[in-house]
Amino acid sequence: MAAVRYIVRDVAAAIAFYTEGLGFALKQQFGPAMAILARDDLTLWVAGPAASASKPMPDGRQPEPGGWNRIVLQVDDLDATIARLRARGVGFRNDIVSGPGGRQILCEDPSGNPIELFQPVP
Repeated sequence: MAAVRYIVRDVAAAIAFYTEGLGFALKQQFGPAMAILARDDLTLWVAGPAASASKPMPDGRQPEPGGWNRIVLQVDDLDATIARLRARGVGFRNDIVSGPGGRQILCEDPSGNPIELFQPVP
């Protein structure tokens, strides 16, 4: 089994964002502490402040959302996806970037975790 875990500030807000905004399905929820979501072959665990994954490390560092590591979601129509998410009030870190393999942009979940939306060249 392989999964990605994101630390989030609010599990309910993360569930709404990923299911309503990005097409994930809620597979399992453990109260306000954690939830397991899935989209295609990706399993995403969202862990809130009450989750064991959010406890401080032995050296005192505290797991927190954000950073630059990210999941990449391939989309069929990047422009339409951006418009739909902007209408929901989703924030973006940048504008569309084009490269040899396609176009991409970074949006943020309600806790500030980055999601790369990627549309490959046809």
